[in-house]
Amino acid sequence: MKNIYDHSAENSDPWTIQEAKAKLSEVLRLAREEGPQTIGIDNPCVVISLEQWQEQQFQQLPLGRWLVAKTPRIDGLQLPERQDPPMENPFEEELA
Repeated sequence: MKNIYDHSAENSDPWTIQEAKAKLSEVLRLAREEGPQTIGIDNPCVVISLEQWQEQQFQQLPLGRWLVAKTPRIDGLQLPERQDPPMENPFEEELA
């Protein structure tokens, strides 16, 4: 059996394209039961179960939601009292 999670010496090779074509039902069964199956050597692809694909799709948040979720919160932040002298208001005469 071929499986990318099985790192024993005799089973760590990816499926060749010819093997995968000849044994497609086995590749699909192993993807469902044991995990992702790598096909090809020069430009490999991975076959995963629909369940794994859907789990990965739901984990991805739109960029805006991701940014909001990852923004540091400042709840309970204590700001120091200002030590600067009051600034002069250039429009003070117009407001009076």
